[in-house]
Amino acid sequence: MKVLNYISNLSLYWKFVLAFFSVGLIPTFAAPVIGAERISLSYGSIEQSIPIHSLELFVKTGELENDLALCGSYATPHQLRQLRQILQTRVLLKPQKMSRFLDTPMGEQLVNLLAYPIETDARHSSNEAIRSALILAAADPEGLTLLNVLREFPSSQIEIDLGRSLEMIRVWQTAVNQSNQAIAQIEQQAILEATTAPLPNWLPVADLRQPGRFKWKRRTITLNDRARDRRFQADIYLPLTRKPHPAIVISHGLGSSRASFTYLAKHLASYGFVVVVPEHPGSNGARMRALFEGRINQVIAAREFIDRPLDVKYLLDELERLSQTDSDFRGRLNLQQVGIIGQSFGAYTALVLAGAKLRFEQLERDCFSLQNSVNPSLLLQCRALDLPRSNYDLADARVKAAIAINPVGSSIFGQASLRQIKIPVMTIAGTADTLAPALPEQIEPFSWLTSSNKYFVLLTGGTHYSTVTDQLSVKVNSPTPQVDSERAIAQNYLMALSTAFAQTYVAQQPGYNSYLSAAYANKIRHDSLPLNLVRAIATPQLVQAANGFNLNYLLFGGISAQTVGIIYLIAWRYRAKFRQR
Repeated sequence: MKVLNYISNLSLYWKFVLAFFSVGLIPTFAAPVIGAERISLSYGSIEQSIPIHSLELFVKTGELENDLALCGSYATPHQLRQLRQILQTRVLLKPQKMSRFLDTPMGEQLVNLLAYPIETDARHSSNEAIRSALILAAADPEGLTLLNVLREFPSSQIEIDLGRSLEMIRVWQTAVNQSNQAIAQIEQQAILEATTAPLPNWLPVADLRQPGRFKWKRRTITLNDRARDRRFQADIYLPLTRKPHPAIVISHGLGSSRASFTYLAKHLASYGFVVVVPEHPGSNGARMRALFEGRINQVIAAREFIDRPLDVKYLLDELERLSQTDSDFRGRLNLQQVGIIGQSFGAYTALVLAGAKLRFEQLERDCFSLQNSVNPSLLLQCRALDLPRSNYDLADARVKAAIAINPVGSSIFGQASLRQIKIPVMTIAGTADTLAPALPEQIEPFSWLTSSNKYFVLLTGGTHYSTVTDQLSVKVNSPTPQVDSERAIAQNYLMALSTAFAQTYVAQQPGYNSYLSAAYANKIRHDSLPLNLVRAIATPQLVQAANGFNLNYLLFGGISAQTVGIIYLIAWRYRAKFRQR
């Protein structure tokens, strides 16, 4: 789910949501330099006010004075630096684009979340104030930050409901503990598996990160599905031999393009796979440009949840036809042995084709409580509620194996649906994924799979975009930027593991199975982005965490669980102070 290339991945805005909640808990850290003169915290009938000039001083110099010094006494210098970094992150985004995004259903949901801890006489005015502040802040020549959002807030005083903020922080604190426990469990299990099941001594360990022996060529075809009024292109990577080769489909994420995984397509083609990469016209970069140019008013249409898998099915059907009529394809395609790889929204596409069905009952329950959720991927998943209710059967029997990278689908599928997948599945997650958080969107759903051949890959420190090559259209200036070398490491991991997986389960070459092991993952592991691979995950600790997520990396690069605990303690101390008054 490349949500959205043009709005800094949407994760920035989700971090704004969290930061707004944090304002209500620790205004010292989250509300400097705004147009209002004061921030007012309320807890029941008790109020506490903090002057803005003290907050400005903290942001500019790190110095705490008066009431802010009391808050700062509960945090370490490192934690204070982390929180200041959040406020210093800038996004260069034109106000017109911000305005058009906020007019979409996803944008409206986001504003509702931002407005949650802000207390006004009418919720509508709170939402309008947030919307206005975001648009005006985007016009700042220095870029959009949380600070200038607050600076543009159209009120002389910002009133924060501390009770609502405490409610959210309790949820987050529980989620932090659950996520840390699940991630630590996987990391320990991977170490144990690598130790107890080493690579066989007789195995000549190949470096599957390196290209294979096949030469290939790329051809772009244009498809026109008249039944759906859907026209799109696809790149086909063909090994230069005349024998039939199994196929791998790669499905890109939201706001992305078929260029997202060019490196992976070339790599798999060099190992003898026909690689098929469609452009999904209802959820690609061109769609996002149309949104921000005002030509459409939705990020995606609900129909895209159906059209994406139908794109793949139509493309495979068309390749079947071309294999009979086109000399480039004749005798070169084995379309009864197909694997699919998808990232984010593309991973949803892969899981649908693998046999998962849409479950509207679960989705309705989760979207009804969206206000209380801190899982950003629900903003996308809930769009499917506008679909007509039907038993959509979008599976394709030609698909023999699936790799889901940063998948979204915990609510749109649910446990019952994912249990229906019978083919081999590899799930890839990153602990620093703020858009499709690892615990609710990958770890727990993986535990629901019943296939005997399933693999869970965890990148410690990996983000939603670690494996993607697209360049963002919105520049993000963060104090903790993503390191390009780590992205290269993640892409090397994906090339190696997808090659082993595709050779084993699509090309039916069992000799590659040993590379699908914790021991091999440990062999190619790089310390700057640790790689963990396990075959199964114990479920008792995960069952309680359906709505949890890993906050360790949520706030721009690693606010720890301890920091969240400090925030909670500060808020609790303020509550006691209020009661004394």
